[in-house]
Amino acid sequence: MNKISVIVPVFNASKTIKKCIESILNQTSPVFEIVLVNDGSTDNSEQVIKKYKEKYDNIKYYSKENSGVANTRNYGIEKATGNYILFIDSDDYIEQDLIEKCSKYIEQGIELIKFKLKRVNEKGDTIETVDGPTFEKVTGEEAFNTLYYQDVLLDSPCVYIIKKDLFKNNKFKGTYHEDFGLIPLIVVKAKTVVSLPDYFYNYVQVENSITRNEDYNKTIKKMEQVLFQYDNMIKTIEKLEIAKKTKENIRIYYTNAIIMKLKELKTEDRKKFVKELKKRKMFKNLKIRNLKQLIKRLILHVNVNLYLKMR
Repeated sequence: MNKISVIVPVFNASKTIKKCIESILNQTSPVFEIVLVNDGSTDNSEQVIKKYKEKYDNIKYYSKENSGVANTRNYGIEKATGNYILFIDSDDYIEQDLIEKCSKYIEQGIELIKFKLKRVNEKGDTIETVDGPTFEKVTGEEAFNTLYYQDVLLDSPCVYIIKKDLFKNNKFKGTYHEDFGLIPLIVVKAKTVVSLPDYFYNYVQVENSITRNEDYNKTIKKMEQVLFQYDNMIKTIEKLEIAKKTKENIRIYYTNAIIMKLKELKTEDRKKFVKELKKRKMFKNLKIRNLKQLIKRLILHVNVNLYLKMR
């Protein structure tokens, strides 16, 4: 029997963790285990969690020093005993029928089950639905080539149920810590993928805040990390036994993702990172397959700021 481990990294989430946990406990199909990992919180998160742990046998709780959400997810994978993994951030919550509606695909042994996300406010009102293609059982390559240019959430682990063997067999865990590098590789390496039309995940967007709990210094550090990972990814994809076009599409995906992150930077920092992109000849990754792409690439070479306004 297939078992799902829900992994929740927790950092200073005392105001939101209760709703998150309740959304897992209230699933219409039972959850095998909930793995809560306290990533060095300095608020009352631990006290809230311990009340639930005392009450429910399927809740596991671990506490460690702060190391960031990606490392905390990896820690949760190590502690999880289910054969499928679902990640939920402690600010967010899921619809009560997520597990039930994904169960038939889990029983079929599908390695990657994708669903959709809603951005909601703190009252639960929908701000935006994040769309994307849906499809029945396909290979990982087919899934990536369908998703990469249509779906802005290809790199979020929270919109997938993932077979744990994908991490174990491909040694992803502990190698690629950040979502930017990790998730596209997981998609490509999956033997079977489905993409569902249901909006199961509720991403809570705090008013006047796009990047929750994140200051500008962290934005700069994240950009530096992304460039470091890009360098590793370029080497990694060359070793993958996948089609040449898929490798091209992965490079296009990484390049577009990095370019769009430039929007988060101030003018001077943006100039600095554009130089880094040019040093890596990254713009050459963007293949010219039609007239529109030719025009956009010419604009990108001349004026990055104008290009960003077009996206």
